Amino acid sequence: MINASTKIADLIKRHPDALEAIVSISPKFTKLRNPILRKVIAGRTSIAMASKLGGCKIDDFFRILQPLGFGVDGSVEAIYENGENENVPEFMKNIQAEKMIELDVRPVIESGKDPLNIIMQKVKTLETGSILKIVNSFEPTPLLHLLGKQGFESYVEVINTDLVNTYFYKKVDSPSLKTEITANSSNWDEVIKRYDGKLKTIDVRTMEMPLPMHTILESLNTLPEDQALFVFHKRIPVFLLPELEEQHFSYRIKEISDGEVHLLIYKD
Repeated sequence: MINASTKIADLIKRHPDALEAIVSISPKFTKLRNPILRKVIAGRTSIAMASKLGGCKIDDFFRILQPLGFGVDGSVEAIYENGENENVPEFMKNIQAEKMIELDVRPVIESGKDPLNIIMQKVKTLETGSILKIVNSFEPTPLLHLLGKQGFESYVEVINTDLVNTYFYKKVDSPSLKTEITANSSNWDEVIKRYDGKLKTIDVRTMEMPLPMHTILESLNTLPEDQALFVFHKRIPVFLLPELEEQHFSYRIKEISDGEVHLLIYKD
């Protein structure tokens, strides 16, 4: 049985033909064919939210999925569409204009640059009780994780497939964030030699954000203990490094040139 709040990931998991059925509803859903993007998007997106993103109706999903054996519980639809079960945090309910700082990072990303330093500069200027609104084209999951550890509350507002607003609320004074990362290339040759013949290589240089980070983490999930992951990247992945440390991975970074960085990641 499915309803308006059923997650897209659950549909795909339940039936092998559900993915292509959903893609047939709207060309905006073709992104779901990418396994990395699918893992990021589908688990967070309900049928109701997907219908909004795809410019279609909830009933379009029901119509296309029923022939696959899905039953429909229409009683949930009205409740969801009225917004009664949307989980909006308290800080979003009484936003004051003077407490809001807006930052559109889309032009920075489109120019091929990493907006992290610009974002962190804005974060440093936030006073307790203020909100930073990041305007982006995707949900910034690495940033949500990073600032969440620093005590920030967050809320993601998906407007459409090309516009996502993410709000960060500073409820308490947080410790300073480490944003200056230098390349750690110590004993690079020694570590490379240690994993001679045991390197798995991936190239994320042509991928759009946030695919590089998710692709690397996905590769590490299946990396044997005695192997290392060699990554061709175009920048030092600042968001990724705290996540690697938390998962007990060691890494070496070697800057080859402007726009090319090599990473070596292995288990401690």
